[in-house]
Amino acid sequence: MSIRRIVFAVFPDFQILDLTGPHEVFTQAGRLTGGVVLETVAAAPGPVLSSGGLAVSPTLTIDEAAGPVDTLIAVGGWGIHRACEDGHFVDWFARTAHRARRTASVCSGAFLLGAAGLLDGRRAVTHWSRCDQLAEQYPQVTVDPDPIFVRDGEVWTSAGITAGMDLALAMTEDDHGPEISRAIARQMVMFVQRPGGQAQFSAQLAAQRPERAPLRDILDWIADHPDCDLGVPALAARAAMSERNFTRVFRAETGHTPAAYVESARIEAARRLLETTSATLESVAHACGFGTVETLHRSFKRTLQVTPGEYRKHFSAYTTTV
Repeated sequence: MSIRRIVFAVFPDFQILDLTGPHEVFTQAGRLTGGVVLETVAAAPGPVLSSGGLAVSPTLTIDEAAGPVDTLIAVGGWGIHRACEDGHFVDWFARTAHRARRTASVCSGAFLLGAAGLLDGRRAVTHWSRCDQLAEQYPQVTVDPDPIFVRDGEVWTSAGITAGMDLALAMTEDDHGPEISRAIARQMVMFVQRPGGQAQFSAQLAAQRPERAPLRDILDWIADHPDCDLGVPALAARAAMSERNFTRVFRAETGHTPAAYVESARIEAARRLLETTSATLESVAHACGFGTVETLHRSFKRTLQVTPGEYRKHFSAYTTTV
């Protein structure tokens, strides 16, 4: 079996989880397949301090890192922009990427790929808070702020921090097949596949967190009871507010109308069921408050541009859709 050499590029003030999350996914893959070697590379010898205060000891410096590379990964973190100003480091990354089978970034590590010219003419994603900056700094890159990760040819980019684990799991499936990736997901208590097509936000994360306790309770209720009556009259009564005042305050504090928020929460619940169960579409529609398969279908097409059946086909091990 050929050995896959996976190299992480680190720098002072990197985000520790950008490294350790994907690193552990690939470590698990190596234990199961015996075909993975992991290395960390830094610009200079000696420990490299992460932004949280933990230090790692790189395997090699950039002047020592030679030979074939299967996968080159740039981590992110507060120090990424200083790293991008180090011409020697950027040049090494660009040269190594050209001889690697594939190149990737975690979170704001996308800026290193941008500095190395690897994202020009490609789609890419980074942490939601840095997407506008990435697009402004590298106008030849098509920045898509929504996905968990993006694969454009053999260049992969991922969203914020924990999305690097999803990226690594997807790469592992690409290399070793779905059985290995599912075994790793079970071992690490991860989603079997949190697909790259998913938005970076859940409905609750995408909304502003309300200041008023009754509205916070309402958001929790919606998430836990998608199959219940979630119309404005029912929600306003639960919040002990008039319907008019509830609608006004809900929009002011969350940034969404009640109807739009409820639909997002129901779609999120349906996606979880489609990914993790073999429930029929009819069962999913009822469990998530859509009522009928037709309504579920319309909501998915309008918001995700795919049908529920197509979503399950691409993003789940289950294929029962009737």
